[in-house]
Amino acid sequence: MAALAYTLGKREINYYFSVRSAKALALGAVLLLTACHAASRRYRGGDTCEDLLSSGRFLGEKVWQPHSCMMHKYKNSEAKNCLIDKHVVFIGDSRIRQLFYSFIKLINPQVKEEGNKHGNIPFEDKSASIKVDFLWYPEVNGSMRQRIKSWTEGSVAKPHIIVAGAATWSIKIHNGSNEALTQYKINITSIAPLLEKLAKSSDVYWVLQDPVYEEMLSENRKMITNEKIDAYNEAAVRILNSSSRNSKTKVKVFSVSKLIAQETIMKSTDGLHLPESSRDTNAMILMNVYCNKIMKPIDGSCCQPQPPLTLIQKANLFMKENKFYTHSSFFIPIIYILVLGVFYTENTKETKVLNREQTDEWKGWMQLVILIYHISGASTFLPVYMHIRVLVAAYLFQTGYGHFSYFWVKGDFGVYRVCQVLFRLNFLVVVLCIVMDRPYQFYYFVPLVTVWFMIIYATLAIWPQIVQKKANGNCLWHFGLLLKLICLLTCIYILSYSQGAFEKVFSFWPLSKCFELNGNVYEWWFRWKLDRYVVFHGMLFAFIYLALQKRQMISEGKGDPLFSNRVSNVLLFISIVSFLTYSIWASSCKNKTECNELHPSVSVVQILAFILIRNIPGYVRSVYSSFFAWFGRISLELFICQYHIWLAADTKGILVLIPGYPMFNVLVSTFIFVCVAHEISQITNDLAQIVVPKDNSTLLKRLLCIAGFFSGLLLFSVVQDQSRH
Repeated sequence: MAALAYTLGKREINYYFSVRSAKALALGAVLLLTACHAASRRYRGGDTCEDLLSSGRFLGEKVWQPHSCMMHKYKNSEAKNCLIDKHVVFIGDSRIRQLFYSFIKLINPQVKEEGNKHGNIPFEDKSASIKVDFLWYPEVNGSMRQRIKSWTEGSVAKPHIIVAGAATWSIKIHNGSNEALTQYKINITSIAPLLEKLAKSSDVYWVLQDPVYEEMLSENRKMITNEKIDAYNEAAVRILNSSSRNSKTKVKVFSVSKLIAQETIMKSTDGLHLPESSRDTNAMILMNVYCNKIMKPIDGSCCQPQPPLTLIQKANLFMKENKFYTHSSFFIPIIYILVLGVFYTENTKETKVLNREQTDEWKGWMQLVILIYHISGASTFLPVYMHIRVLVAAYLFQTGYGHFSYFWVKGDFGVYRVCQVLFRLNFLVVVLCIVMDRPYQFYYFVPLVTVWFMIIYATLAIWPQIVQKKANGNCLWHFGLLLKLICLLTCIYILSYSQGAFEKVFSFWPLSKCFELNGNVYEWWFRWKLDRYVVFHGMLFAFIYLALQKRQMISEGKGDPLFSNRVSNVLLFISIVSFLTYSIWASSCKNKTECNELHPSVSVVQILAFILIRNIPGYVRSVYSSFFAWFGRISLELFICQYHIWLAADTKGILVLIPGYPMFNVLVSTFIFVCVAHEISQITNDLAQIVVPKDNSTLLKRLLCIAGFFSGLLLFSVVQDQSRH
């Protein structure tokens, strides 16, 4: 009865929800969301600086997420580069002094909070010619006005950044009187035009007052209530906004600190001053507001001007936010897809080891896990990072296994086969490189599998060509093939331990245009070195497996164990122990450097253990998950499209289609993302039949046209580089 309900359930889902209807729904969602975001951008102005200064939410306890954009975490070297030759002034009360200290600690983390608390505090970094001053003006009064006015006079050097704010001192010394509020309004009205004048040449920020934790305030501060603070803030915002109504410049109101304080003020030590983590967040927001437009960090979209569009690109309408890792954000989706994968279990058409349905299934679940790993930001959790490294290695293992098997069994080294594979791997990436102005290495995995395919092809195609048919006639050819594989392993070993030799190979122009990232090939060398042996392992496994199969030393019948019961049980036991041992080792690694050093040598243990566990029992080898296999057939497109859909064009953030609803946003963006990837996969397959014809003469003409096209692009890029310099 349960089996019948299970079958009917799957049939019902497939009947009402086809791929075509899913794509139509995705297209409708994209058009609707595009219209909504365009209207919102037009209505709100799309100013990410304004969003950064005024809105956001906490991810977890300490990570602040601005509305609609990504905030970069500045290191002290980056802060120095941004603020070189700059003069920054903080003017106000003790809360502004707190912000001052958090700000200068971004430049020099060794700074100690010491000295006269009710006096001016200077800071200077002579190596970068940076000056940051705190000026003690706890009230908005004539003294503060006079100081600000002095900067507006032509003979005085103006600070590049001015951060001002005060109110709680006035509330305290005047016992919260209404007369003090009235005087505050008069004083800030007289200061506002001066701030506006400064804002024409400097960045000027007015910091609104944070709420207090009234229950913790000392007796001499009990008059500082949140009601009074709100009244002072309301007055400051109204006056500053009215003064800039007819002006092109504007004093920036730093109101986001209030939102941060509302969540954290209860952790204050005195009820008045923010805890250290909160003021550090405020300082980082200030750094992003000023520095993002200068440094243009890839993961800091707040306050960055939109990059110039190419002739093909359209306006960037959608938002993006930072990733934030939690165990639940990674493991709960893993459980969901596992349940779905089991639900769609079917019998295989054949029961050979690593048959097509099984390899599609393997690619599918691995790709889904990698996608969840990327969107959840799980790279910060070392055990997960190491297991994902094994999945990437497993893809390359399949590359070695699949291409070796094809060339060894078929003996087809024709140009058509090579062009088909290269087109299938690179078509989408090449289009995106041109349209999105990305380097080829941005999509690191595609260059990796492309180069390894060419290495496998060269190893087997060069004289003497040794294939299975030839080797069956004379066993000595097997030793010839093993000699080729040993030579390949030797070359890999030399290149992996000689960065100089590797760079000489890939730094030649125009080859370097494909393998450089940020002006050098180090990233390419690192990626290649990380999984340097696993393709060789895949080739060797294919050779051994096909040799055993040819000699009928394994049993691949439906329901039959791969070996005799005794051998199968021993191998299964060893595989399970090896699998668990690797996981324990990966979980005990101290740092990524240490783990990455051992990874190339030990990742094959996990891969081989999985293959044996998956294939030794006949009943396990006879079934597969059609759900995972469906994703496996579009795994390449899923991997590439994630960069520009899920991961918001730069892999550092997450696309936001529906702001304010993180879970719903992920569901909608995922649905659209998968539909797009499937459509692109179909388009690529159809184009491959047209662009790469089987007729050799026609194919040669096409190759000449393609070579001419890319030569033109290469020359254009050279001219463009020269004009930039």
